[in-house]
Amino acid sequence: MSPPPDAPADDIITFIQNVNPPQVPAHRSHDPANNLKRTDPFQFGSRFLEEGDDVYEFNAWDHVEPDDEFLAFAEVQYAKQRESPVSDFDKQRFNKDPAKWWNLFYKNNTANFFKDRKWLRQEFPVLAEVTQKGAGRKVVLEVGAGAGNTAFPLITNNENEELMVHACDFSKTAVQVMRDSEHYDPKFISADVWDVTAVPDEENNGLPPGLAEESVDVVILIFIFSALAPDQWDQAIRNVYRVLKPGGLVLFRDYGRGDLAQVRFKKGRYMDENFYVRGDGTRVYFFDKDQLVNMWATWTPEEGLQMDSEAESADVSKGVFEVQKIGVDRRLIVNRQRKLKMYRCWIQAHYQKRGRDPAAVDAEKTDS
Repeated sequence: MSPPPDAPADDIITFIQNVNPPQVPAHRSHDPANNLKRTDPFQFGSRFLEEGDDVYEFNAWDHVEPDDEFLAFAEVQYAKQRESPVSDFDKQRFNKDPAKWWNLFYKNNTANFFKDRKWLRQEFPVLAEVTQKGAGRKVVLEVGAGAGNTAFPLITNNENEELMVHACDFSKTAVQVMRDSEHYDPKFISADVWDVTAVPDEENNGLPPGLAEESVDVVILIFIFSALAPDQWDQAIRNVYRVLKPGGLVLFRDYGRGDLAQVRFKKGRYMDENFYVRGDGTRVYFFDKDQLVNMWATWTPEEGLQMDSEAESADVSKGVFEVQKIGVDRRLIVNRQRKLKMYRCWIQAHYQKRGRDPAAVDAEKTDS
């Protein structure tokens, strides 16, 4: 018995603790230096693995780079994955209607698969700010809200009478799970079906139900872009740009390249470089830090998403999103009984939509 390969680190830690409770008290866990409350969300923990430490003393370590043995193993795995890719027929099947597979996923798992993200306010302090009493009218859009594991903790801790959370997912089953929840309060939350890659047409403006352009203060993107095909990223960024206010924030967290979940994929799961399909039909991409910087910092409504070769020479000052912070969250998860080391990797970022040029605003007023 083992946890799912793409399970969040907290779930894996809980699994290991349940299966293999520590036999000897961990002396360093009582050291205040290792239990300080983080003031910077991008510190990602303070348990450092130092020379001479017993790696199997604890269930998890922070900021640990993969060792040479794991890196060599990963390269062998990647080669095997490329040799046995998904067939063209299956690739088309999985890419054609991704909502179908997520509907099946939530039908089978309802609201029991993911844990509530209680770490949200620690990693994204702005969520604590918008939920403070007296914060005023604040609109938060969560893209890919799933069963509400982000939205519900947000409104549970909310003291702002003027907060509104729009929890959107392209799975109608997931949206219904949210609406059926005992925590669903229409005063503070609206759950709707919306595809972040929607293209405007004659019948639909492409924006989430109930939202207009430049009406959102914060957009939450947690493990969402990894579920999209690379050719969908441009439209997704475009829709985020359209709905976000100037100065608004994008809170981003997703899978990093080389994460154990990527290395574990067997034959018949490789869709494209760093892009896979899980056994349940849902897709997942693993990102590189520089790739994400290029994606967001160089994007403009006129030129769209720059390819890697183009982004290297692109002028980031012209991009409409400023990369405020971006960091790689590496963690070593340890199975102390079986002496196994599991390297996890996520990337977290804060992007901000640049404010409008005052000269352009004045020009618009003159024209009108």
